[in-house]
Amino acid sequence: MSAPLGKDLLGLEHLSAEQITLILDTAEPLREISERAIKKVPTLRGATVVNLFFEASTRTRISFEFAEKRMSADTVNVATSASSVIKGETLVDTAKNLEAMKIDMVVIRHASSGAARFLAERIESNVINAGDGTHEHPTQGLLDMLTLRRRFGTLVGKRVCIVGDVLHSRVARSNIWGLTKLGAEVAVCGPRSLLPTAIADFGVQVFDRVEQAIEWADALNVLRLQLERMTAGYIPSLREYNRVFGITRERLDRAPRDILIMHPGPMNRGVEIDSEVADGPHSVILDQVTNGVAVRMAVLYLLAGNAPALAEAARKATADD
Repeated sequence: MSAPLGKDLLGLEHLSAEQITLILDTAEPLREISERAIKKVPTLRGATVVNLFFEASTRTRISFEFAEKRMSADTVNVATSASSVIKGETLVDTAKNLEAMKIDMVVIRHASSGAARFLAERIESNVINAGDGTHEHPTQGLLDMLTLRRRFGTLVGKRVCIVGDVLHSRVARSNIWGLTKLGAEVAVCGPRSLLPTAIADFGVQVFDRVEQAIEWADALNVLRLQLERMTAGYIPSLREYNRVFGITRERLDRAPRDILIMHPGPMNRGVEIDSEVADGPHSVILDQVTNGVAVRMAVLYLLAGNAPALAEAARKATADD
């Protein structure tokens, strides 16, 4: 019987609400493994997972590596600076050479949107998208949803506003697809220069002022300004961005309710978020890091073909979607 998610996890846009819920439900008991004295189970013993990172990453790569090792998989890390890619080898050549070594899964992070799908269509191994260009970052979206669900109990009717550089953010897209499928209301807030021109097509509300977002939301997911992806002209200055859109203690003190504060990291403290907020009582940023390992363990577990009793239901949901 096929795995309940299919062969690959490339994004949340084409997953059903049932499949997303399955991942979150699977992550809950796996999260407890990280609390044990011996943080390991033999579920993926004998499987080989390659972390193929064409973009620099510390947080995501380490989180996947922890997840793989806690499931007892053999892990191989390949960074482009140490691979044949710098000598001109193509993405597919690299993957096919790895697959010839009889690997089972590839976790790929790439600067080009669609790279994960391109790879998945050309190799038999499972492919997990760890972020492709400005397209999606599905496991980040899932860990954000798990964090919210653990705090709120349900996502139905909860209001989540994504604040900041939505234009360049793959995290924002995965959050929008996932949250709306599970019944949350989603809004975005930021300078118009940092919002996609077709943002209304995503079915979200748009706030031009961060004060409006704070008044409306139950949770804020604060995005990093991706300065490395920007050319000149998106914002006047970092100081001006913080003055107009920064999440500060003073702004939160005027909120009509307590608001959860999230950030996918790494943070630009003093730009999109102040340290007083990032380290404050309403911040769940470190919970996101903990939940990230559990979610990635769940994805590895499900792609390996576990939970067979749920596979047929997931397959039917995919067909209906």
